[in-house]
Amino acid sequence: MTSAFDAATPVEEVVATLDGLVRDGKIRYLGVSNFAGWQLMKSLAAADRDHRSRYVAHQVYYSLIGRDYEWELLPLGLDQGVGAMVWSPLGWGRLTGKIRRDTPPPPTSRLHATASFGPPVDDEHLFGVVDVLEELSRETGRAVPQIAINWLLRRPTVATVIIGARNEAQLRQNIDAVGWSLTPEQTARLDAASTRTAPYPYFPYQRQEGFARLNPSPVTNTA
Repeated sequence: MTSAFDAATPVEEVVATLDGLVRDGKIRYLGVSNFAGWQLMKSLAAADRDHRSRYVAHQVYYSLIGRDYEWELLPLGLDQGVGAMVWSPLGWGRLTGKIRRDTPPPPTSRLHATASFGPPVDDEHLFGVVDVLEELSRETGRAVPQIAINWLLRRPTVATVIIGARNEAQLRQNIDAVGWSLTPEQTARLDAASTRTAPYPYFPYQRQEGFARLNPSPVTNTA
């Protein structure tokens, strides 16, 4: 898995080198991490044109408080058959259940230790999502991080999530995010709380019924 797009090397050379490793039996499948849509599509097109091995996985940031992946990369993944391996599914520690309104993060939390890192998110949006997660936690008896991960695992293109745990209890809790389902109504509440205004060039069409019918947005496509 290549960790970032190499703008200094011709994409054809990168694809050919990786294809050689596949043909030699040294690796089985190819993946990338944190590519822009045009970078991934350019790489896939080069592989197709030269009859090389294609990327089949994309390691991406995606969470209930960071859904930018849905606008360009998710449709690309659906169209091109590239699955998502999600990193930081709990939004850089913000969706662990420890972060609440007017409550500073515990000194042992990941967010406290890395406050200056991670994707930006305004507090009101974060706590709006957390409020719904806590409501669903009371309704389902599931922990907040389990609900956040379960929602992700049911999104289009998502093949797996990459979890991090400080101890065995956290690991077991995260593993228990599978094997059960939110109801459609509960999923819709999470969708509504976490939705943001679409970026350009998508926002001019976001509210046009005819366009949405012919080009369904992945934000509302939870099948």
